[in-house]
Amino acid sequence: MISFAFNLSLLLWLLIAVILPILVGLVTTKETSPGRKAIYLAALALVAGLLAQLLAAIQAGVTYDLFTGLIQGLGAFLIAVALHFGLWKPTGVAGAAQTFGATSTDAAHAA
Repeated sequence: MISFAFNLSLLLWLLIAVILPILVGLVTTKETSPGRKAIYLAALALVAGLLAQLLAAIQAGVTYDLFTGLIQGLGAFLIAVALHFGLWKPTGVAGAAQTFGATSTDAAHAA
């Protein structure tokens, strides 16, 4: 037997995982080390996973499952890293996010 149950929290989690690399690009500069960007991405992914599971638990009226939240956080991180290197970086979206809102003095310092 097969069922199709729409899950809003899971859909939101997936959408957030897809845009996490862009969000990290918006809050960092080109001078920010790749290691620091990875830490920011991991932290945001963990928060996204934990909050998605919290939303699911609240909607279903069940006990919060920390293990599922942690696994969703890991999944969000892996999806975000894959999309960063497979889609956002090659198409230039990652670079554009880092220059978004930069002033001409920021560009002069970067040169």
